[in-house]
Amino acid sequence: MRSVRGAIQGKVEMGVYVAKRLLLVVPTLFFIMLLNFVVIQFAPGGPVEQAIANITGTGVDAAERVTRDTSENVVQGSETATGQYRGAQGLDPEFITRLERRFGFDKPVHVRFLDMIGNYLRFDFGESFFRDATVVDLVLDKMPVSISLGLWSTLLVYLISIPLGIRKAVLDGSRFDVATSVLLTIGVAIPGFLFAVLLLVVFAGGVYFDWFPLRGLVSDNWDELGWAARIADYFWHLALPITAMTVSGFAALAMLTKNSFLDQISQQYVLTARAKGLSERRVMYGHVFRNAMLIVIAGFPAAVVNILFTGAMLIEIIFSLDGLGLLGFEAALQRDYPVMFGTLWFFTLLGLLLGIISDLMYTWIDPRIDFDSTAP
Repeated sequence: MRSVRGAIQGKVEMGVYVAKRLLLVVPTLFFIMLLNFVVIQFAPGGPVEQAIANITGTGVDAAERVTRDTSENVVQGSETATGQYRGAQGLDPEFITRLERRFGFDKPVHVRFLDMIGNYLRFDFGESFFRDATVVDLVLDKMPVSISLGLWSTLLVYLISIPLGIRKAVLDGSRFDVATSVLLTIGVAIPGFLFAVLLLVVFAGGVYFDWFPLRGLVSDNWDELGWAARIADYFWHLALPITAMTVSGFAALAMLTKNSFLDQISQQYVLTARAKGLSERRVMYGHVFRNAMLIVIAGFPAAVVNILFTGAMLIEIIFSLDGLGLLGFEAALQRDYPVMFGTLWFFTLLGLLLGIISDLMYTWIDPRIDFDSTAP
């Protein structure tokens, strides 16, 4: 009876903890959006300026114009002291007014922010300023590339790092440990994008071999292939970018796993388990694993968000993969605010929810965790 009451109490505490965390998502998301919205108001070269540059044919000099505007202390991005946009000379003032109305700049700043938040709460992310598509359609169109890169690279990183880290902990100080530590150090020192360029030069027709394609997620004739050929073609295109992301990502996690296991191996309960005659495998995976993996799982949500949406940007550019990282980068350059803030909202919300899921995974690995004592 006591165990039943304890289980029920544990579930209640977990429910209260999750409810508190979900309630914290709202103000956290609001202040993140507010901070980014305020900062972007002071960035030179806003959407209206970008549109004027495209119309007047001066878009190629955008970087030079931004530098000039910044040095002259331009207020609110791209307006002159007289309220006229640079590059707007010769354009009909009514046309400039229509541009401002189109981009929503005919409203005060606080009204624009509140309207944006209200729309996002209804999951209405609007349309891109410079692409003939909605933000949702753009994200869904780029999602397969980012999910492909993030899913397979994250899977490989964890499948390699955790067994390797455990092995290094068991053989701490051995030749295997020293040799792999040297390789891991090299992996950490070499940036992922630099390794990606090396792979291109060696294996994608740069200098030596022409074994892998240079661009795209699948071949042009993918629809005409059978299911087996489609799978092979898909992984053929992903081989180099996934390799570049995996090599740059698994080294730190392997060392974290090793150190976590070393810390647990020295604990009294491990000595007791060994004294009882349990096999080393039973000790490592039956007792140590549960405690040592907590710190590894703690970084899982951040790793997923980083690999899926930020860490892959340079990889996407190098391998000509049109994913979410490249979309966000281009939106920032073009000052495409709906895409910038829409993706920021989505990714931030996803990251906050993944953090809650990570806490729930703690209890799956170690049911002894008390949510009541850890709740905010």
